[in-house]
Amino acid sequence: MSPDDQQPEPQPLASGLLYKLAWNFYLLLAVVAVVWLGLRAGSIPLSLFVRWPEAIVDLGLGVAAGLALVGLWTLGRKWLASARDFEDELRRLFGGLEPAEALGLALLSGFAEELFFRGAVQQAFGWVAATVLFAALHLGSGKGFRLLALFAAIGGLVFSGLVIWRGSLLSAMVAHIVVNGINLRHLANTAEVDS
Repeated sequence: MSPDDQQPEPQPLASGLLYKLAWNFYLLLAVVAVVWLGLRAGSIPLSLFVRWPEAIVDLGLGVAAGLALVGLWTLGRKWLASARDFEDELRRLFGGLEPAEALGLALLSGFAEELFFRGAVQQAFGWVAATVLFAALHLGSGKGFRLLALFAAIGGLVFSGLVIWRGSLLSAMVAHIVVNGINLRHLANTAEVDS
C-alpha cells in the first residue's frame, strides 16, 4: 500500500467546537420532539417524564439498566479488537473533551434522544421503528460504527422496553445518561492519560 492509499488519521476537533456542535444538535433534537409531541397530543403531560410515587423505582431501574449496558460495552472492548480500535478513533476525535463537558453532553444527549426516540417516535410509530431509527443513526463506515449501531440497537431495545414497562421516560433517560456519562468520561479520562 502506498502512502497515498492510507487514510488520514482523524484529527481532534477543538473541544469547544465539538461541544457546541453537540449541544446545538441535541437542543434541536429536543425542540423537534417537544413540537412533535405538542402538535400530536396538544400538550405534554408531566406523566410522560415521571410518575409518582414510582419515580424512585424508575431511577433505580434506569441506573441498573445503564450499568448493565456499560458492562456489555466493556466486555465488547475486552473481547473485540474493533471495539478497542473504535474507542481509539473516538478518543482522537474527542481529544480535549473536559470531564465536565462529558457530563453535560451525557445529560443533554440522554434527555434529548429519549424524548425524541422513545417520547415522539415510539409513541407515533412503535418501539420497533424507534429502535431501528436509533440504531441507524449510530451507523457509520467501518467495523467500529457497525459495532456501535449494534450496541445502539440493544440499548434502544432496553430503553424502549423500560418505557413500555414503566409508562414514562424517566428510567430510559436515566439509563441513557448513565451509558453516555460513563463512556464519555472513559474517553475523556483515557485521552488525558494518553497525552
